[in-house]
Amino acid sequence: MAARLIDDDPALAHRHALAASRRAGRIAIVRETVAITAYATEDYALALRELRTYRRISGKDDQIALLVDSERGVGRPDRALEVGRAVDRSALPVPVRVELAIAMSGARLDLGETERALTELDIPELDPDRAFEWSPALFAARAAVLEELGRTDEAALWQRRADIAAEALHDASGAADLETIVIEDAVIEDDAVEGDRS
Repeated sequence: MAARLIDDDPALAHRHALAASRRAGRIAIVRETVAITAYATEDYALALRELRTYRRISGKDDQIALLVDSERGVGRPDRALEVGRAVDRSALPVPVRVELAIAMSGARLDLGETERALTELDIPELDPDRAFEWSPALFAARAAVLEELGRTDEAALWQRRADIAAEALHDASGAADLETIVIEDAVIEDDAVEGDRS
């Protein structure tokens, strides 16, 4: 029920998760669900507590980005960066690694470290020519940081890439084998791309 409701009614989803935790509080997925719904309702302190419990029970780092963002939510961007740096990124699944990069970039923005926020997003998964499930969020995050830096033309370019990637993935969502979409119709100027990569 929590999974079905979280997008439309996060508060009700959270109540369902809390009810489950009262009956099965030692099960990792229950604590994970409480954490996710707490985050969705902006109860970042509870999300942190539940994420730590989930991590301890499961031994997994798959919610590390949410942990970093929750530290940001309680006003501790420095601690958020420490938490993010403490994990072995090479051992994380690619979508989790991308989410972590976005969260770390956000923590840098919180600290006013805009150039370093951009650097956090310079990861191998930042491929402007192909769309993966994580590409729209990653491209949009880069656009937001570039906007903060006053590099509006580059920001608009990356936001356009984010929009194209999201549309391409949506259009191909019925495909049987959806791993990568090649963005062929982006019509992005070579000079702009080269300038952004330099």
